[in-house]
This record gives sequence, C-alpha cells and structure tokens, in this order.
Amino acid sequence: MKLIVAEDDARIAAFLERGLRAEGYHVQLAGTGPEALAAAQEAAGSDAQGEDALLLLDLMLPGMNGLEVCQTLRAAGVGMPILMLTALSSLEDRVTGLRTGADDYLVKPFEFEELLARIEALARRGRGLRPARAAQLVVDDLVFDRQQMRASRAGRALTLTARELALLELLMSAPGRLFSRERILATVWGASEDPLTNVVDVFIRRLRAKIDEGHPRPLIHTVRGMGYRLEAPAA
Repeated sequence: MKLIVAEDDARIAAFLERGLRAEGYHVQLAGTGPEALAAAQEAAGSDAQGEDALLLLDLMLPGMNGLEVCQTLRAAGVGMPILMLTALSSLEDRVTGLRTGADDYLVKPFEFEELLARIEALARRGRGLRPARAAQLVVDDLVFDRQQMRASRAGRALTLTARELALLELLMSAPGRLFSRERILATVWGASEDPLTNVVDVFIRRLRAKIDEGHPRPLIHTVRGMGYRLEAPAA
C-alpha cells in the first residue's frame, strides 16, 4: 500500500518515512499543502478513488492547510482514506477535521504502534473488508494452530513458551514481511518492556534454535539493523 506523508517538519517526516518503510509500505513525502494535494490526486488516478493509497495529512501545512487539502480532495470525489495528524487536540479541532472529510484523527505526539494500527484499520475499512484470521498459519513445513496455540515443524511438535508462541504468530501472520524490533516489542510485549532492552533479539535466538536448528532450510531471517522476517526459502 502507498502512504503519502504530508508533513512539513523534516525530522518528523524522516522518522515516519524510515519507520513506515521498515513496515513494508511505499512512502511518498510531501512538505506543503499543494504537494500533498498533487500527490493524492496522482495516486487516486482516473477513477478518483485511490483505494490503494492512504494520506497521512498534517493539519498545519504551508501553502494550503490540511483542512483545505481534505476539502478539495473530497469535493473532487477522491475517496482515499485520510488520517489527519495534528498537535491541535481540542474536541472542536477533531470534529472540524472529521466533518471536512478526514476518516480518522491522531493527535501529536503519538505512539508509532498506534499510528500503524490506525493505518491498518483505515486500509481495511477503505476496502470494505473484515480482517481475516486463519485458523492455521503455514509457512513451508512450519504449522501454527491458532485454536490450539501449538506449533510444529516437519510434523514434529515444538515446545514453545507463551511469549515465543506470540512472537511466532506475529512473524507467521505475514510471511516475508520485515518486522522491526520496535514493532515486535510493541506487539508482543506491549508497554511492559523497556524500549532499549534486547529482549526481542534474545527471544528470536530462542525461537530460531527451536524452529531452524537441525533443518536444512532456515525460516527466520535477520535483516541487519532493521529487524526480522519469517519466510520459506526460495524454490
């Protein structure tokens, strides 16, 4: 999915770009209102829908503020999801943004994990889909049974702790997707762990020892400096 990040603060824009790219999104930056409008219109294309794009729209943009960008897009029939980002937190500000046509509203400063959750929810809503939850996850000869909370590889049951199962479920939920340490920490441990801890690396080593050791095809892969992914080996 393409994300258009309309943010005039260079530091915030760079942070969002790095984090969102690490989550597998295609990111396009826009530093002004007119740039955001042009990028959104281009992404929408001739069908004026833009269902495969989402606009993260800062309210205070130079040249044309976020409300004006949002109004212009909606008036033109562009239906792409719009998540408004702003430091203005009053009820009146939020209501104004939503009535202008924004789909959701996130107040700065925000947690990156919450931003990701809002993006995923808007993407599903934009496509009219409910999140599918398969009873079984399968990657190569690795099987995870969500109902029984059990895992096996090549038919052999794996002895995993509750935290290891949660980590494995996350990695197997999107085979090939790169998960940053920050995303793993926020999803599996929530707010119960110091963000500077190396607990993610420790548990990845444990999981790798139980899943990949003794098998000719490793499934858990490290992308140095970025995070981890679980995927079947290339044919």
